This record gives sequence, structure tokens and C-alpha cells, in this order.
Amino acid sequence: MHYSALSSGSKGNCHALSDGERTLLIDAGISLRQIRERLEAVGGDFGTIQALALTHEHSDHVSALGVILRRTSWAILATADTRRAVEQGQHLELPAERWIEVEAGHALDWEGWRVLPFAIPHDAADPVAYRLEARGLACAVVTDLGHPTALVADHLRDLDLLALEANHDVDMLREGDYPPHLKARILSRVGHLSNASMAELLARVCSPRLRLLILAHLSESNNHPDLARFAAEEILQGTSVALHVAHQRTPLALALPSV
Repeated sequence: MHYSALSSGSKGNCHALSDGERTLLIDAGISLRQIRERLEAVGGDFGTIQALALTHEHSDHVSALGVILRRTSWAILATADTRRAVEQGQHLELPAERWIEVEAGHALDWEGWRVLPFAIPHDAADPVAYRLEARGLACAVVTDLGHPTALVADHLRDLDLLALEANHDVDMLREGDYPPHLKARILSRVGHLSNASMAELLARVCSPRLRLLILAHLSESNNHPDLARFAAEEILQGTSVALHVAHQRTPLALALPSV
């Protein structure tokens, strides 16, 4: 299995998981051209993309959807409420024949993969994260959650790879120049995960099986990679987990050997 963070941050998000024959994207908040160029830059095959799974309707996760619908034949995985919110927000219609409806807490089989969307606390219509299992490996991509819930923790146990939000440092955010209403939104229980909250969740789910941890959705204004790394490293001491930080502009690619 191969994982790629093609873009991760407030200006656009797109993750890719591939078994070499098929690739599933999680979110498409960068242009279709950027998706192709960044995937190919890290050795991926754009032609193997078969589907796009949407986590929620915010533009930094879905902005390329209109072009994707016009220029590809990819299936679109989304909950019914997310579909409606995306259609309204992006002023488009998702054809029924392209849509694979998903429901939080209900796994589905996609091309031999087990895809499990699960609910996360965020200020969107029906936000989900995804856990994927294929070829004996388990991966999850979890961003845009305001606080670490027991439900989220349950779905992040026994993973081989975890991409987890570390959006902000609380002190940087509070002392920064964001307007008060935006600070309040980010800090709320349906906002974004801080470094400290990320570490709290990581401590609950880190297992001997975990091999790769990717810190994702870092704010360029309210965080620094070194701060996020330090928070995670405090929890990872004594483990063999390889720690990486996903970036907004530079793609990151990692491989997990098949079991």
C-alpha cells in the first residue's frame, strides 16, 4: 500500500491511498491539475484513480469536484447530507450514477477494500473520517475534528498508518491576528484539533502495530511543524513509529509493505 499527502492545510487537502492497481482519493481541495502533477511527482499513477471519498463540504476539501465531474469518470463516495451540502455550496449536481452513498459507522466494500466512514465533530453537515483496510493493512485519515471523541479513538485502534490532524498551537492561535470569531470557531469542540489534543488522542490509540504517523492539516499561521512534532514525539517515545509532517505545497509519499 502507498499513501500520499498531495496537499494538507487550510488552503487545500487531498490524500491518496493506492494498492498499485487502484487509487482512492480522500478529498479534493486542490485543482485536478495539481492532483495529477503532485501524484506523479511522488511516483503515483494518475490513471489508477477510481474514486474520490469526501469527508465534508468545506471548500478546502471539495473545490476541484466540479472539474472532476466533468473530466473524469471517478466514483464519488459521500454521505447523503454531505452530497446535498456540496451541491449547494459548489453549485453543481452530483449524478446519481457517479455517487456511492456512505453512512457513518457502516463499512462498505469498494474494489475489495473495506472502507469505513465514521463520524467526527466538526462544523459541517455530516462530517466523517475514513478507515481503510486492504491487503492486510489498516490506514486512517482523520482531520477537521474539534476534539478527540471516544468514537474516533475506537476507530483508530490497530492501525498500520494514521494521518492525524495537528492544526494549531493554542498559544499561537490565541496570540495571533485572526479575528475573534475565527479563533473561537477553531478552538470550539467542532473546530480543529490542536497539537495538545492530537497528542491526547494519539496516546489513546498508539499501538505496537502502528508504523507510520503523519501529522496533517497544520495551520501555516497558527502552528509550526517543530511544535507539532514535539507534541507527537512526547507520546511516541520508546516506539518504532516513523513520524512525518504533511505539507500544503510539497507532496509526501510513504509506502507500507504488504503483510
